[in-house]
Amino acid sequence: MHLLTQLSADPLVLVLPLLLFLGVVAAGLLLRRIVFHALQGWSRRTDSKLGELLTSTLRGPALFWVIIFALHVATGNSSLPVKLQSPIHTALEVLWLWSLISAASRFLGRAIHLYGERVTGRQSVTSLTEKLAQAVVVVIGVIWMMKVVFDLNLTPILTTLGVGGIAVALALQDTLSNLFAGFWVSISGLVSIGDYIKLNSGEEGYVTDINWRCTTMRTVGYNLVVVPNSKLGQAIYTNYFLPEPRMGMSVSFGVSYSSDIDHVEAVLLEEAKLAVGKIPGLIAEPEPTIRFNPGPGDWSLVFQINFNVAKYSDQFLVQSEMRKLLYKRLQKEGIGLPYPTHTVLLEPTKPA
Repeated sequence: MHLLTQLSADPLVLVLPLLLFLGVVAAGLLLRRIVFHALQGWSRRTDSKLGELLTSTLRGPALFWVIIFALHVATGNSSLPVKLQSPIHTALEVLWLWSLISAASRFLGRAIHLYGERVTGRQSVTSLTEKLAQAVVVVIGVIWMMKVVFDLNLTPILTTLGVGGIAVALALQDTLSNLFAGFWVSISGLVSIGDYIKLNSGEEGYVTDINWRCTTMRTVGYNLVVVPNSKLGQAIYTNYFLPEPRMGMSVSFGVSYSSDIDHVEAVLLEEAKLAVGKIPGLIAEPEPTIRFNPGPGDWSLVFQINFNVAKYSDQFLVQSEMRKLLYKRLQKEGIGLPYPTHTVLLEPTKPA
């Protein structure tokens, strides 16, 4: 009522607070633009991602902070009674602290995602890692805000949360099991984003993410496989990218029994070595090898050509192209490739 009485008597009492609000907002936006422009320029000059990270994270919150500060200045220089200004300033302080906590949480998540691969050398940052780091910042920030702004005694609150946490843990055993299993898988270093793994239960694919509940994989056929983290933590699996992504492969060729095995071996080895550089994904070290294995078969002499590919996905193309080159070379050398044959013996039947 006091404020309404003042406005009816002198409407100009709003002019100064309004001018202060607009002036602070204008100055804040100008300062924001100058700072962000300087950060972008520094980032381009130094080839650093920090300036870009700060700009993308703080662009929205900085505008919010300018408005909060302008409201604080405007209300502080208005004719509002002190008993009204106090809760307004408290509310603005809470909003500012919460936006600061949110910005810090978002900045930490993006920083972990950006610099995680540089530190580990692999795409090891999962959404679970980012979310846990952000959750820690939010929890610490909220506790700090409750202590600083409201001067609350946190001991009873923490005690209540501890008791309630036990009840929640009992009710959410499966969820927490997946959460902790996912956290262990993320930090173990045995599985990273982009690795190709195969579980003993048959599921396989490229790991695309590890979140709080499950691990997702993309198959070679671009389908999605979802595995609960608790199952992955207990499973026996093969990681085709550890200890290194290269892997050994082989193809087999059978030649006629009349062939000279030493000559066939020399031809196959020469062609396999010449294939390095021709076939994408086929690597020179270790060198291809030829083994007379399994050797004499039902209708042919079988040779095994061993080689290495750069990564799991290269095996399909390399095997196909290697078979083409070896087949053409064997035909060129006049080495026979037998057809499958079977001998059928028919016993004469006795007359009844």
